[in-house]
Amino acid sequence: MDESGCKAQYRFIDLCKADSTTREQAALVLFEAFKDRNMDSWSTMDDARKEVNECAMSEYLCIGIAEGTRLLGWAGLRPMYELTWELHPMVIHPDHQRKGLGRLLLREIEEEARRRGIIGIALGTDDETFETSLSGKELTPTNIYDELRNLTNTGRHPFEFYAKCGYFVVGAIPDANGPGKPDIWMWKKL
Repeated sequence: MDESGCKAQYRFIDLCKADSTTREQAALVLFEAFKDRNMDSWSTMDDARKEVNECAMSEYLCIGIAEGTRLLGWAGLRPMYELTWELHPMVIHPDHQRKGLGRLLLREIEEEARRRGIIGIALGTDDETFETSLSGKELTPTNIYDELRNLTNTGRHPFEFYAKCGYFVVGAIPDANGPGKPDIWMWKKL
């Protein structure tokens, strides 16, 4: 077992160099993770395939985590600024969530980012499913900072996972996904 309690049976895959079978598995993981969440993101396999192909472009960083030949999750990292890149997306198949794989995958992509000279990672984590205290609220210049300071999880929103991994909230885009559906922005210095 490694320090996260996971068996050391997992391996990392560079999805930028992966074959079509592995990329299809990546699309399926993305589709399966979002299909029952009532979100617009990747609601078809075609949408998921397009996302995988975009993320696996050679100038990006795209890493999968696998057990044997089965891909269990993956994450993409793309340039946002010269030294700060955006994590988009990060996904673990629903059958394998809450087992430490997300933390392992995030650590691996952060290590590769450091090797490339990246000093920070930003991410947007949408609240399209009303799982945080920000959802359903009208965020304004007079209340947004208090709302962010008092942000809580009312469901299974991933912002808490990212916070446990060292990311912190740097802002939100109100109504990014429709009225009362913000995008929460987080950042971590590597």
